[in-house]
Amino acid sequence: MTEARIVDAAQGGRVPEADGWFVLNAKDARWIDGPLGKYTGWEGPDSRFPQLGINLNVMQPGEPMTMYHRENAQEDFVVLHGECLLVVAGEERPLKRWDLFHCPAGIDHAIVGAGDGPSLVLAVGARTGHEDDGLLYPADPVAQRHGAGVPFDTADPKVAYASFTLQKCAYEKGWLPE
Repeated sequence: MTEARIVDAAQGGRVPEADGWFVLNAKDARWIDGPLGKYTGWEGPDSRFPQLGINLNVMQPGEPMTMYHRENAQEDFVVLHGECLLVVAGEERPLKRWDLFHCPAGIDHAIVGAGDGPSLVLAVGARTGHEDDGLLYPADPVAQRHGAGVPFDTADPKVAYASFTLQKCAYEKGWLPE
């Protein structure tokens, strides 16, 4: 396999043009900004990583990283900076810097920014080709209380995220801690 060419994305930032190995700094990558914080996954529009998803997520206090859900693949989350609130299996758990949340397949979860400033979370998830089998966004009162819950159970991500507008953009100075 050869090195993937890194190109400017139409919406801002840079992305790999095709499959292959590459090096791309998070500050140069394309980001997504919206009510679910800011994140980059380093992937291009036509070059989704086939085996492992990886995202860097920045959230302000009270900002959810995702809607409360479960899926058919393992995920892991490391808090690199700040504090977060984990909603897992209908319970709240505080997360602080260097905490790892290991999430086996089938566990309901969401992470919400907490504390006095931004949080930075590294998210890694298996891509099995079947991770969306059994995908569910369950209506959960704890997740709803933190803005991370749907009003009724749904298996459709378009329904779960219908009220959110996300914008592809370039990184802006200050999003990541120095």
